[in-house]
Amino acid sequence: MPVASHRTSSPSPPQGPGWLVVQDLSLRYGAKAVVQALGFSLPKGVIACLLGPSGCGKTSVLRALAGFEPITSGSVVLGNRLLSAPGQMLPPEQRRIGMVFQDYALFPHLTVARNVGFGLHGHADPQGRIHEMLDIVGLAHVADRHPHELSGGQQQRVALARALAPQPEVLLLDEPFSNLDVSLRERLAGEVRDILKATQTTAVMVTHDQHEAFAVADVVGVLAEGRLQQWDTAYALYHQPANRFVADFVGQGAFVHAHVLDAQRLRLQIGEVQGEDAVFATNQALDFAPGTTVEVLLRPDDVLHDDASPVQARVVHKAFKGAEFLYTLALADGTRLLSLVPSHHDHAIGEAIGIRLDVSHVVAFQRA
Repeated sequence: MPVASHRTSSPSPPQGPGWLVVQDLSLRYGAKAVVQALGFSLPKGVIACLLGPSGCGKTSVLRALAGFEPITSGSVVLGNRLLSAPGQMLPPEQRRIGMVFQDYALFPHLTVARNVGFGLHGHADPQGRIHEMLDIVGLAHVADRHPHELSGGQQQRVALARALAPQPEVLLLDEPFSNLDVSLRERLAGEVRDILKATQTTAVMVTHDQHEAFAVADVVGVLAEGRLQQWDTAYALYHQPANRFVADFVGQGAFVHAHVLDAQRLRLQIGEVQGEDAVFATNQALDFAPGTTVEVLLRPDDVLHDDASPVQARVVHKAFKGAEFLYTLALADGTRLLSLVPSHHDHAIGEAIGIRLDVSHVVAFQRA
């Protein structure tokens, strides 16, 4: 597995008894396998996210958890209740699972308060619960308005309040920020996390956007072609990816050829990286032999601009990020790197600048 070159304490996935347990779940649409042997265990009160590109199967997993799709193998257990197994499928209305849909699915003819109270039939104090939820999501002042009178962010919070009002044992969120302006997403993602934590809600979200996943979730599962690639914290996905797909999908970076000198050192064209206790290994956990050519993942923060460095790279693209530029740099042999540079270092396209490595985590894979 890829390892850190300087051993640092990294957050571990949340531990505890499994509240939602998915074991060897597979799902097919006709002859096509869309999810294969997927498994994870989620403790109570923990927020998880399934992250992956379009078509990877993440929404199909969510639909299977909700009871909208039968599974072909494996099981879904919530608490001590079996929700799904081959030939067994508890109906959605009996699962005590809430859902926030991608389009919110609010009732346009109902007020905000009546939308929130829609699922509270038989509740001992429905009006009290409605007021409580509207206070939690900060919308008490719009209780008598209709959905079309609200902003997108307010509609999202109404949908969240409606889903939480019956106190579900698990909440599912399907791409909850996809209909919002980019400028709103980060703020609202933080608000949703705060609400879920305040209500101690166990939740599973799906998204293709890693920034949303990292802003909301305690633990993230990366999916590719229906298979779970890694179930881990955002920190570990970024710094300790389990395979080449995760390394490439999460964050930004470039893969650079390197030669293995020994168990602790790699030599790249632009310098040497080493780990005090590191053992460089393939993603199959086999040691690299000295002399092997591997590919090292360099993140933008691994490549520093240094005017005094003898190593030069040419600026081929630049993106202004406010406090920083994200430079795309080309070495003499055509190898491209990314580098985050303070924005007062404003270099022109085609200009040569000095660079050096400052690698705190070494991620190396067998050369493709």
